[in-house]
Amino acid sequence: MTEILPIKFQELAQLQSLGVNAASIGFNTLTMESDRFICVREQVNNQNQVVIIDLASNNEVNRRPITADSAIMHPKVKVIALKAQRQLQVFNLELKTKLKSHMMSEDIVFWKWLDLKTIGLVTDNNVYRWSIEGDSPPVKIFERHASLAGCQIINLRASSDEKWYILIGISARDNRVVGSMQLYSKERGVSQPIEGHAAAFAELTMENSTKPVKLFTFAVRSANGNAKLQIIEVDHQEGNPPFQKRTVEIYFPNEAATDFPVAMQISHKYSIIFLVTKMGFIFLYDLETAACIYMNRISSDTIFATAEYNPTSGILGVNKRGQVLSVSLDENNAIPYIINNLNNTELALKLATRGGLSGADDLYVARFNQLFMAGQYGEAAKAAANSPRGILRTTATIEKFRQIPAGPNQLSPILQYFGTLLEKGVLNKYESLELAKPILTQGRKPVLEKWLKEDKLQCSEELGDFVKQYDSLLALSVYLRAEVPNKVVICMAESRQYDKIIAYAKTVGYTPDYPSLLYNIARTDPEKAKDFAVALVSDSNGPLIEAEKVVDVFQSQNLVPQATAFLLEYLKGDRESDAALQTRVLEMNLVHAPQVAEAILGTGLITHYDRVVIGNLCEKAHLYQRALELYTDIHDIKRIIAHTDAMNAEWLVNYFGNLSVDQTLDCLKEMLTKNLRQNLQIVVQISIKYSEQLQPHNLIELFESFKSNEGLYYYLGSIVNVSQDPLVHYKYIQAACRTGNVREAERICRESTYYDPEKVKNFLKEAKLSDQLPLIIVCDRYNFVHDLVLYLYHNHLQNFIETYVQKVNPSRTPEVIGGLLDVGCDEDVIKNLLLSVQGEVPVDRLCEEVEQRNRLKLLLPWLNMRVTAGSTDPEVYNALAKIYIDTNNNPEPFLKENEFYNPRIIGKYCEKRDPYLAYICYEKGHCDYELIHVTTENSMFKHQARYLVHRRDGALWASVLSENNEHRRELLDQIVATALPECTDPDDVSSTVKAFIAAELPNELIELLEKIVLESSVFNDNKTLQNLLIYTAIKADQGRVMEYISRLDNFDASDVADVCIAENLYEEAFYIYKRYKVDVNAIDVLIDKISDLDRAYEFAENSNQPAVWSKLAKAQLDQMRVKEAIDSYIRANDMSNYVEVTRCACMDDKFEDLVRYLQMARKQSREPFIETELLYAYAKTERLSDMEDLLASPNIAQIQEVGDRCFRSGMYEAAKILYSSISNYASLAQTLVHLKDYTGAVDCARKANSTKVWKEVNLECIRNQEFRLAKTCGLNIVVNADELEKLIEIYEKNGYFDEIIDLLESSLGLERAHMGMFTELAILYSKYAPDKVMDHLKYHVTRLNVPKVIRACSEAHLWSELAFLYVQYEEFDNAVVTMMEHSVDAWEHGALKEIIVKVSNLELYYRALKFYLAEHPLLLNDLLSVLVPRIKHSRVVQIFEKSDNIPLIKKYLISVQGNNIKEVNTALNELYIEEEDFEALRDSIDAHDNIDTIGLAKLLEKHELLEFRRIAAHLYKRNRRWVQSIALSKEDRLFKDAMETAAESKDSKVAEDLLQYFIEVGKRECFAAMLYTCYDLMRPDLVMELSWRHSLHDFSMPYMINIMKEQFSKINTMDKEITDLKDKLSKKENTDEHAPPVTMGGLGNPLMLTAGSNSMMSQQSPMMTGTSFAPSPNNQFGGF
Repeated sequence: MTEILPIKFQELAQLQSLGVNAASIGFNTLTMESDRFICVREQVNNQNQVVIIDLASNNEVNRRPITADSAIMHPKVKVIALKAQRQLQVFNLELKTKLKSHMMSEDIVFWKWLDLKTIGLVTDNNVYRWSIEGDSPPVKIFERHASLAGCQIINLRASSDEKWYILIGISARDNRVVGSMQLYSKERGVSQPIEGHAAAFAELTMENSTKPVKLFTFAVRSANGNAKLQIIEVDHQEGNPPFQKRTVEIYFPNEAATDFPVAMQISHKYSIIFLVTKMGFIFLYDLETAACIYMNRISSDTIFATAEYNPTSGILGVNKRGQVLSVSLDENNAIPYIINNLNNTELALKLATRGGLSGADDLYVARFNQLFMAGQYGEAAKAAANSPRGILRTTATIEKFRQIPAGPNQLSPILQYFGTLLEKGVLNKYESLELAKPILTQGRKPVLEKWLKEDKLQCSEELGDFVKQYDSLLALSVYLRAEVPNKVVICMAESRQYDKIIAYAKTVGYTPDYPSLLYNIARTDPEKAKDFAVALVSDSNGPLIEAEKVVDVFQSQNLVPQATAFLLEYLKGDRESDAALQTRVLEMNLVHAPQVAEAILGTGLITHYDRVVIGNLCEKAHLYQRALELYTDIHDIKRIIAHTDAMNAEWLVNYFGNLSVDQTLDCLKEMLTKNLRQNLQIVVQISIKYSEQLQPHNLIELFESFKSNEGLYYYLGSIVNVSQDPLVHYKYIQAACRTGNVREAERICRESTYYDPEKVKNFLKEAKLSDQLPLIIVCDRYNFVHDLVLYLYHNHLQNFIETYVQKVNPSRTPEVIGGLLDVGCDEDVIKNLLLSVQGEVPVDRLCEEVEQRNRLKLLLPWLNMRVTAGSTDPEVYNALAKIYIDTNNNPEPFLKENEFYNPRIIGKYCEKRDPYLAYICYEKGHCDYELIHVTTENSMFKHQARYLVHRRDGALWASVLSENNEHRRELLDQIVATALPECTDPDDVSSTVKAFIAAELPNELIELLEKIVLESSVFNDNKTLQNLLIYTAIKADQGRVMEYISRLDNFDASDVADVCIAENLYEEAFYIYKRYKVDVNAIDVLIDKISDLDRAYEFAENSNQPAVWSKLAKAQLDQMRVKEAIDSYIRANDMSNYVEVTRCACMDDKFEDLVRYLQMARKQSREPFIETELLYAYAKTERLSDMEDLLASPNIAQIQEVGDRCFRSGMYEAAKILYSSISNYASLAQTLVHLKDYTGAVDCARKANSTKVWKEVNLECIRNQEFRLAKTCGLNIVVNADELEKLIEIYEKNGYFDEIIDLLESSLGLERAHMGMFTELAILYSKYAPDKVMDHLKYHVTRLNVPKVIRACSEAHLWSELAFLYVQYEEFDNAVVTMMEHSVDAWEHGALKEIIVKVSNLELYYRALKFYLAEHPLLLNDLLSVLVPRIKHSRVVQIFEKSDNIPLIKKYLISVQGNNIKEVNTALNELYIEEEDFEALRDSIDAHDNIDTIGLAKLLEKHELLEFRRIAAHLYKRNRRWVQSIALSKEDRLFKDAMETAAESKDSKVAEDLLQYFIEVGKRECFAAMLYTCYDLMRPDLVMELSWRHSLHDFSMPYMINIMKEQFSKINTMDKEITDLKDKLSKKENTDEHAPPVTMGGLGNPLMLTAGSNSMMSQQSPMMTGTSFAPSPNNQFGGF
């Protein structure tokens, strides 16, 4: 038998399985502040991450990219504290906000959450507490004691009230780990150093203490190997007995000689100390007695992080393997273990009391009985009060104490018992009721209230019922605590707390009978009933009562105002679904209170009522306006319109907005027809408001049909300002004129832009108005001036013409003058009219009008008057100029001197009259192109040439010098012959020359310039002209350039040379540079342009300048004449182009010459490049001694670069010298490999310690089969996971399998061994050494990349190993499939049975059953025993039924039959039938009724065995098929069964038929037994008849005697009850005659339709709803 253990041990999680790197599982990287979160810092792909495992959310893993030195999660919520050096930050991960941050002035060596709001911080010198609330910085608590100097801090803890702190550290001394602690008292401000490894604070409630005892416990292992646990009291509380210090030895096994405590947690529920050691041992100690309860080893790895495990009040720990382990007290086995194994009954009793544990019940009962029998009632009361799970706190115990009489001057035992219970805590249901009875009976209600407030009583319905007899409100409090919702609602209603009923019902999930409740409230408090009804239907979760029922309740009591108020509240929102209720509220008010209905309709809150019904009711109630709102038929509307005098005019206007256009027009026509004068105003208002909808033309037609100009005027007047309809504006002008509103017509004519001017003009001309201003305005605006003048002149209205030009629009004077001239008006009249105009007259148009009629001279007086007035208007002077020209009145002086006329206009005017005058005008106005045109047309080229020279306009020159100008030759002749010789201004000459150049006339320009420059003139020495002459020659005649250069001496030599080069005149350019001693430029021309290096060399020899030699050297180098270039550079002593020289020399392999050049360059400059290339040149020329001398001397060469170049060029000896000089072992190793010095290469690789070097040396060693050296290299490569696979590939490709396996086996012991090495070795084993795979997997499974090895094993068909890996990787589905598919190699019953229960694919259960059925049928039941909770039993039965193997799983079927599954029951029953086991079948049928009873009965009724047929009868009986059951029993002569069936049927006919059968077959004894068995079913008359007919009186006599006795007893009882009832009624009548009428509870009685002298209620009452109306103690009805 397995020994019971007092603890439960469980693995909650495996961190490595959750993806946490094994290297990150340690004290420095993993923190666990509580049983909620584990926080791990690790590095993935060179990225820092923080992994948060939420243990409360199914081990949910959350990774965040956070870089921090430390991270600790909040004990309860998703808040993380981060530390990076001295920076502290706290973040809320859910809200993604920073809560707090602080920069410390000291380094933090340890930190921890002290409680939910405080973090403890430990530095090298101090301890702080930091609250995450507010903005306060960390507060210093105390300084670290000197005894903790040099210790690693492992814990900081505080007591619950933060009055005590303990700081714990460890250090290595004398070959052991020493624990040092500092205990600090905040109140006293003192510290005490203590030797210890683990400690904790706790609180303990002891038997006689009034307050919890505060304890401090710690464990230590001293230098002599002794270990102790000590428990001491801190802060002794007054009134508590002193706690005796406890000290016990901690036992360590022999194999744990170096072990020591590392963590301690207190179980607050059980007051148990959990002590964990470094080697994984756990100790459980009782906190009060320090007794050791249990110890064992739970982990082979160190548990470095612990926390209290709240779900079981145990301890939670994490070990180095990443296991998250929990240890807690086993509630079922702890007490038996202490009693049986420790023989500590006292400890068992205390622990059972503290934690309510089972196992000590018998001990408690025995102790209680012993104390009770000894008369120690006080102690017995304490024993009962402290009994675990309250096993002694029953009614029997109460009765025991109640039966004991109280002694003299002593408290009664029952009160002692209750007093003890009250001190202990809360009384249970029975205790509370029994205590309340005497308290309320004695009138001590405040005491009961005090106990209720202190939660000393357990409330129940029974307690509430009893309390209600004395106080309803107190009873309500009890019902609330007892959660008796129906009684709570009744009490709330009785106390008129209606507003609390709904909230309470929703809170507790109770649904009262709201209609009945509302009915009764309405009887007593109608207003509150309305509010309550509103609350019911407005509930946020949906109506709690139908609104129709609420209205029915109110209407049944004639509460129309309340019903209306309720409906108005309910109908807010105007829902279409409430149409019936909207109609109902209006109906009831239109009948009883029309003004209320009017108000409701006026609010517009409801719109979905039956409009026809309500409209009729409104009309009957004389609410015509409302009726009109509701009617839609036009005939009804017209009928109601007749009552408009009773309607509000504004409303009526708005009402028409609801009608269609046709309806509105019909109604308006109807209104005007009935009373035009009375209704005209309202019709106009309606027309104005709805003009847009009704269309103005319809309304105009309506008013005109009634010839109402006034209505038309007022209507159109309101819309004309906003209308754009021409008809509206035209009709409005007409109406205004016809109604005498000429000023309004004038305004519209002036302001409107929408009327038809032609129609309006014609109407106004026809209207013959006395005031022609409207006509004038129209004609003026729309340019009908000519018609206006004709109309006014012919109608003798000349005064309006004067008015028009003088006052209306003077700018129209030109048109008026033109019109008057056309009608032949006298010139004097016209002149006088023109002179009388005071406003601005447009002169240009006036002149145009007069000029068209050849009457321009007519304007001369008016023009002179304008000039005299000081006018500067160009048009005035244009007109005067034209008059002077036409009259030939000396116009030339006027044209030359006057500044106001427009030259272009007058010039154009003069072109045909006098071209010279036109030339004068164009010249004055700089009208270039007009001047060119007129001079060309009239052959005035001399004037044109002079104008062009002086004008200096490039664009104008371009136009006249264009090839398209057929007169260009004549113009050029005049320029050369006349214009330029006359010119003395150089700018004029320059401008002309530029024009010639721009016109590309080089020959003409050369001719001109030679005449100016070469011949004697004022421009002989002009540098610009000399330059221009040379430039022109370069462009036009390059043969003459050399002549000009030789003859001229005042030109810009450099510029001219540049132009010559640009024009490919290289010899001329060289001549210029040589003439002016510009040697550098000269040699540039020879080199770059002429490309003659020989002439250049001769020139350099003659010049002998360094700059010239440098230019020559560069050219020679460009043509790869390297040797000559180097010689030239040396002669120039120029090292500036050393980079290019070096490049070219290298390309041409001229390293000997390069050495000379670089030596010269090195003398001038110590450049790294020069020395670097010199080294390389030495190497190329094999001058290794010179190289060594240079290396030995101070230098700044890039030796590494030179070495690399030598290495690439195959100059390994030189490379060796270079690499050796700079100690580059990596490159030196590679060089030595090429020199076949492998040993030296390995030594250099070791010194270089570079993976790349190791790889290269390794590869060469493999190629040369130097496996010993290759292994040395390989051991340094495999530690890099990225290189491992490539290395293996090299070995495998070359077929060196044993060598790579040997290499990896040797690498496993390396310090830097990683998962990839173990994994790849496993893969190699699977390929080349399969017999080693399993051992490797078993030893190193935690270090493997399991998925990768799984794939390798699968490819290698290593099925047993594959199944093992699947199990380790927790891929249980694949493991099971592998075992079944490859059973020969992989199947093992025990293993499959263990893992089958862990699969996630439920189909594997049934697949496994089929597998076992095929291969291991005898183990089926064993497999099914573990699958019982997980499989569908009906499907299992179906599987085995198909294969006809049900007997194989009989044991399993019996074990699951308790689930009462039909298929299981059927299979077992069929098996029992097959085995002829009728007893088992009978038991099965009786115990499990989920079967096809009728089918089974039919199957069994033909069975050859009697017992099976009897079971069939039994089944028929169970299915109430009495006849069939009795028939079967009769066939088998089982008369007793038949009689029992008849009695059970309760059917008289069945019983009587069976009785007849017994008589027929002559079974007289059965007849008598039948009368006894079916006594209640037999009719006495039938029994007497059958007895008389068949002479069975002797057999029926006992039955008849008993029948007679029963009848006489019933008659006597009824007689007595009637007599008592008559006495009670007579007494009641006598009492009622002298008593006042009784009022029914103050609620009123509105439904008492009839009442007699006995005050009986009518038939219809609230009791019809099912509510009780028994009077309550408060003289109110029940039902609440």
